[in-house]
Amino acid sequence: MKIDRDFVESYRNRTVPWGFGALSYITYKRTYARQLDNGKLEEWVDTLERVLNGANDIGAKYTQEEMQRLFDHMFNLRCIYAGRYLWQLGTDTVKKLGGASLNNCYFTTIKKYEDFCFIMEVLMLGSGIGYSVRKQDINELPKVKKNVTIIHDKRNDTDFVVPDSREGWVLLLRLVLKAFLVTGKSLSYSTILVRNAGEPIKGFGGTASGSSILIEGIDKITKILQSREGKKLRSVDVLDICNIIGSIVVAGNVRRSAQVALGDSDDYLYLRAKDWHSGTIPNWRAFSNNSIYADSYEYLSSDFWKTYEQTGEPLGLFNLELAQQQGRLGEYIDDSNAEGSNPCMEVTLESKEACNLSEIALNNVESLEQMKDIARLLYKTQKACAGMYYHLEETQKITRKNMRLGMSVTGITQSLDKLKWLDPVYNDLRAYDKEWSKGRGWFESIKLTSIKPSGTVSLLTGSTPGIHPAYAEYYIRRVRIASDHPVVRYATSHGYPIEFVRRFDGTEDFTTSIIEFPCKVEKALYADDMTAIQQLELVKQIQTLW
Repeated sequence: MKIDRDFVESYRNRTVPWGFGALSYITYKRTYARQLDNGKLEEWVDTLERVLNGANDIGAKYTQEEMQRLFDHMFNLRCIYAGRYLWQLGTDTVKKLGGASLNNCYFTTIKKYEDFCFIMEVLMLGSGIGYSVRKQDINELPKVKKNVTIIHDKRNDTDFVVPDSREGWVLLLRLVLKAFLVTGKSLSYSTILVRNAGEPIKGFGGTASGSSILIEGIDKITKILQSREGKKLRSVDVLDICNIIGSIVVAGNVRRSAQVALGDSDDYLYLRAKDWHSGTIPNWRAFSNNSIYADSYEYLSSDFWKTYEQTGEPLGLFNLELAQQQGRLGEYIDDSNAEGSNPCMEVTLESKEACNLSEIALNNVESLEQMKDIARLLYKTQKACAGMYYHLEETQKITRKNMRLGMSVTGITQSLDKLKWLDPVYNDLRAYDKEWSKGRGWFESIKLTSIKPSGTVSLLTGSTPGIHPAYAEYYIRRVRIASDHPVVRYATSHGYPIEFVRRFDGTEDFTTSIIEFPCKVEKALYADDMTAIQQLELVKQIQTLW
């Protein structure tokens, strides 16, 4: 069933209540608007029509009335599908890749060379990735073979000619890693088939990065492996390979690369991996947020606390033991097979597991009953996604078993009077999951809810992101965008300040521009008005309710 076209067209000339005005609109056009057959970018009603029809295509089983209610909720920014859904639902990519094209995030341990390929695969699909570099995992990797060379040549008779596809780039990485960690045989490759930078990518969307970034990345990975000949890879070596993969994927502004690394609390090389103050840290280490496994403060050394002294970049803490046992605080859940998290660390995941997200803008919701309706409607698409085909076999097996969802709430610090709605909506959703799962022959979801940091979606809805207080009543928000994107000209013509990205080493990246937007947030908690303890108490409250 498709949503009624006359209904959609009745919204065509209505004003979308973008939360931050031009900032919201430009963010939407940059991130989620696909190109129509007439060459123009979608407007919000076009995107909503595409994604709702796409939701029914994957098995959400909406009635016409439900589709129209959800359309109205999303048009008025009371809720939004996650970014992956907004970009991919209703496209041929979903038919080809199934659920893997719709998921925001994954996690993997790194125990074999194929795990690096998994990381590149999901990043090139536009998803984020969390991964473990703890010793108990990476020690299972074999020693690096000696005297292996990797040669790039422009001829067509090399050992491997890289196909012009996502699969081709991943296969090249696989062959390089296999040469160093399994066969010990040198390899030559050619990129003569890879399209030039700037050419369109039909399936995923965006423009091609060209071959130079791939060649450069493989060369960097090769040098790291050659530096460890006859030895095991250390955590920082594994981290560097993963970060370089991220730099390959993100090149050309085609995709972003969200990564979180999880390491040991006593791994001093890892603790010092992002000590930017030293001046010896490679730029690519900016591609991951680094955290440590820590179930107790007793594990925290002086090196950990030094990362908070502005000589480097602070490390996060992940209490895996607690996350394996609790959903909401006080609600026992057996999640004992979880080993890590997604990049923003709000969702626990097993190795190779995917999580799909959605978001309710609490600041724009008008009543408890409306919130219940929104939650049930969003749930039906998320659950359908969890039950889809995945071209990644391990992911399909785990995702089907856990049916893990992450329905999130944003705008919390603008909506303190509405927090009383969270517990009844959660309980209603749990009951609905039992009913809906039984009817579809699916497992109940091991976890249903989360509070994600909410970057882009909160910009659209005018929400304080997730559980965070507003930065200030007035502030400047900076948005990164490809320098050749049409909205850069729009922003320039309207007088918004624009500059190129400056890398950590001081050089400029002319392919990426930063646009500045003045913002105002009213009737919210502001960061300067909350102590650290007050913020933690709010986190605890929401963790208990949602």
